[in-house]
Amino acid sequence: METFYQYLIVFITAIFVNNVVLSQILGICPFLGVSKKIDTALGMSAAVAFVLVLSTLVTYLLQYYVLNPMGLAYMQTIAFILVIAALVQMVEIILKKVSPALYQALGVYLPLITTNCAVLGVAILVIQKDFDLLMGIWYALSTALGFGLALTVFAGIREQLSMVAIPKGMQGMSIALVTAGLLSMAFMGFSGVDNGLKGFLGL
Repeated sequence: METFYQYLIVFITAIFVNNVVLSQILGICPFLGVSKKIDTALGMSAAVAFVLVLSTLVTYLLQYYVLNPMGLAYMQTIAFILVIAALVQMVEIILKKVSPALYQALGVYLPLITTNCAVLGVAILVIQKDFDLLMGIWYALSTALGFGLALTVFAGIREQLSMVAIPKGMQGMSIALVTAGLLSMAFMGFSGVDNGLKGFLGL
């Protein structure tokens, strides 16, 4: 039962308390660039979730079964970047041949994930937090959901802003950055929830 509560705490923390975009400032490029419409935000969220979980699995195995035994742990960042880039390209090729419909839905966003620092950040955090493989994958999935939530909410707000008369000096990226800051402050209201939950559960 304690393990279930630990998974619950990781899930809530990754989505709300330590949101990968709004708290840890990772993945800002797609957050600002692919958030003008909700449908594109959902597409990007799905692509990031898929690649994030897959890359976490592969980089975890790479770290503990290749880099550490060979004394190459200092090559972690370079190795992870190469693995993530290769995975994205491989997934893109496979989707294009196996499922053209899914490729059309996600293919536009897959190349953007190669430069999404959230994917690399999560892969490194899983190692730093000393998670086991199952918890690492769960953390990656929870983080992906947090990324999707932030991106979708932000896209919804930006769609509403497009129908509002905004002063010329604040149009475009200016109002987007202000909105992102306010949204980040809103998520700060969840700070301490994980500690409160741990206290409530007696962990």
